[in-house]
Amino acid sequence: MEESTAVPALSALAHESRLQAFRLLVRSGPVGLPAGEIAEQLGVPAPTLSFHLSHLVRAGLVESQREGRSVRYTLRVDGIRELIGFITQDCCQGKPELCTP
Repeated sequence: MEESTAVPALSALAHESRLQAFRLLVRSGPVGLPAGEIAEQLGVPAPTLSFHLSHLVRAGLVESQREGRSVRYTLRVDGIRELIGFITQDCCQGKPELCTP
């Protein structure tokens, strides 16, 4: 991942509603959630949620798929791995074993 890709991804997560939606999708696993259910669980109006989810999609962290009249959102696992890899690539001065729990 390049810095020019990492910055928008980190920026997308730097908002409370987007971070909450992202974490909810992390917990939902590979099945994801329909937009309406995300809005209901977070207590966010649908148009506002759509705005926030579109940021996560553009950042490459989330994918959307239309299902009839609804849209299902899922994590883009490759995008998350790339971001984590970018952040930790120089972890602990080349000794990644020091960074593991």
